[in-house]
Amino acid sequence: MKFTEAAGANPTDAMRVLGRPTDRVEGPLKVSGQATYAAEFAVPGMVYGVVVGTTIATGRIVGIDTSDALAAPGVLAVMTHANGGALGTGDDHKAPMLAGPQVDHLGQAAALVVADGFEAARAAARLVRIDYAADDGAFDLAAAAAAGAEKPFRSNGHGDFDRAFADAPVQVDATYTTPDHAHAMMEPFASIAAWEGDRLTLWTANQMVDWAARDMAKILAMPRDRVRIFAHHVGGGFGGKLWVRADAVLAAVAARQLGRAVKVVLSRMQMFNNTPHRSATIQRLRLGADRGGRLQAIAHESWSGDLPGGSPEGAGAQTRQLYAAPNRRVVEWLAELNLPESNAMRAPGEAVGMMAIEAAMDELAETLAIDPVELRILNDTQVDPEKPERRFSHRDLIGCLREGAERFGWSTRSTTPGQRRDGRWLVGMGMAAAYRGNMVLKSAARVGIAGDGRVTVTTDMTDIGTGSYTILAQTAAEMLGIELEKVIVRLGESDFPVSAGSGGQFGANSSTAGVYAACIGLRDRIAEAAGFDPATARFADGRVWSGNRSVALGEAAGGAGIEVEDRIEFGDLTTKFVQATFGAHFVEVGVDVDTAEIRVRRMLGVFAAGRILNPKAARSQILGAMTMGVGAALTEALVIDPRLGGFINHDLAEYHVPTHADIPHQEVVFLDEEDPLSSPMKAKGVGELGICGVGAAVANAVYNATGVRVREYPITLDKVLAGMG
Repeated sequence: MKFTEAAGANPTDAMRVLGRPTDRVEGPLKVSGQATYAAEFAVPGMVYGVVVGTTIATGRIVGIDTSDALAAPGVLAVMTHANGGALGTGDDHKAPMLAGPQVDHLGQAAALVVADGFEAARAAARLVRIDYAADDGAFDLAAAAAAGAEKPFRSNGHGDFDRAFADAPVQVDATYTTPDHAHAMMEPFASIAAWEGDRLTLWTANQMVDWAARDMAKILAMPRDRVRIFAHHVGGGFGGKLWVRADAVLAAVAARQLGRAVKVVLSRMQMFNNTPHRSATIQRLRLGADRGGRLQAIAHESWSGDLPGGSPEGAGAQTRQLYAAPNRRVVEWLAELNLPESNAMRAPGEAVGMMAIEAAMDELAETLAIDPVELRILNDTQVDPEKPERRFSHRDLIGCLREGAERFGWSTRSTTPGQRRDGRWLVGMGMAAAYRGNMVLKSAARVGIAGDGRVTVTTDMTDIGTGSYTILAQTAAEMLGIELEKVIVRLGESDFPVSAGSGGQFGANSSTAGVYAACIGLRDRIAEAAGFDPATARFADGRVWSGNRSVALGEAAGGAGIEVEDRIEFGDLTTKFVQATFGAHFVEVGVDVDTAEIRVRRMLGVFAAGRILNPKAARSQILGAMTMGVGAALTEALVIDPRLGGFINHDLAEYHVPTHADIPHQEVVFLDEEDPLSSPMKAKGVGELGICGVGAAVANAVYNATGVRVREYPITLDKVLAGMG
């Protein structure tokens, strides 16, 4: 099915099952421990591998002594670049998954010790001795940015920014920094690999099953159809598990050499340096406005780092389309650093980009003495500022701002910082807009109905804790007029029809549209089997109807059942129209008057993101994203050791993510809207929208409480205390 024009009336509009707050259909499996994650499969004859990581950031391996490790009890093999065979790299890998002789970053896998037990493998891994010839590396983003580069990685402009900014009567010119961030998902990177002849089976924690099969085939130089991937349940990813990593690759190589299944699980400490992270950024914002608050010029220039051959964090993405201004510049620079790989992390680009632009907008509002909400409303746009002929498919940022201000009690906010006090706490309110671009990808599914009326949905889509099983079941139930309990959903296997996968906020909208396409075909087949005209047949109460006549779906399916496979393919609507999701964050904080300790007291997010397919699951996603935003604002930062060139706070004791005690009250509101230009589901994504803008809202609240503007995230008490005197 091709989606090339706005969706009209269709079976999803009944909203009998879709749009209802629905419990996760796989919930009982998870709470009873029966949901099987990658490391939990029981494969006969399985042995265990432990990764040995490099201890330098760049240079060469000049020698590896594995003799003591090989002599240790239970050890079966030690795999290195010397005996691991030639390995390729995946489509988006910045460095090989096995070092040698070149070393690309600290913590890169240099060896895999395989033993008949995990403890034996772990003990022997400590006996591997590696000699290096280390090179000097580049680890400091600020130094690289100061040195400059010949040309930017990406640059977009419109109008004459320099002249407009110079002529603007009101100006803001501020630089904001964000540190490196870790995904810190609950489930570690884990894989089990087994071979049957030349066929590889890999149980792995991965968000994109088709990409995993593609990359494993490329890395191992084997046919794609000889790779089978299983990822039934994934315990969080946030973008870090979009691509296979060392656990998958080394498990597969070792299993092929040994002729036995091999399990490899990265330790929590290894994950921080061996898997991707979000790069630090340096962002300069310049805003020029007239005295009434209308933006005349806006520039967003950012630096971020990655390994050679990588790409920068797209921190300026939202700035190109968030606010109207006739003169604009967005430039992104890349610093090539010898740190572990940077790559996608929840809302790549916007998550940290909005921590800068929305703080700068607050500074502009302060300078103009205009309410921050009204300043954003004043500069709203319904068209692409760079291409005014291209309008938004649906944009209700103003609705989010007004609804949020009313619900949060924004009118009670003190316009003068540092004036509101509750005992020892200085209390402040802050807000920020939320923006995340909407993406869609082609997605396939197979939907079949058996003679007993039960429906099975099959697709390689993954569930990374987001509720994919449930919304796909809801979609099939809605389309076929049956109860949710009649639907079985099978996910996460590479032999299944290829879906969009989980990432980029495109997963839910795209994969449900794929199920929609298959259900349209299945409806036609069922109607024909019942002797009805497919164009006029109705589906309700487990039956197909034509006028007053009806046939049970199972009866129409017959003993052999009926099965249809189809996929959704998207045309050029995403280029004809700007498609995006919007929101508004409101935060109240307390800051201790003596210690400058910051406590979030309450949060509200109001969002416009198309039709919400399952409000309960969507709310859960937003709550998690808002919590991650608080972490980015107040606590999270990977600390670089300039001697070693890696992250030294590589566990959850020292990389501080928010806990329940840090998040006392959150409220989420979805505006009632549909976007028929996005998909036949009239939906968009929400999983990444919720983090966008949170950090700035917290920063703006801290300023309102104390009068101290901190532009270096995270906003720790020492930075605030210095400003408070």
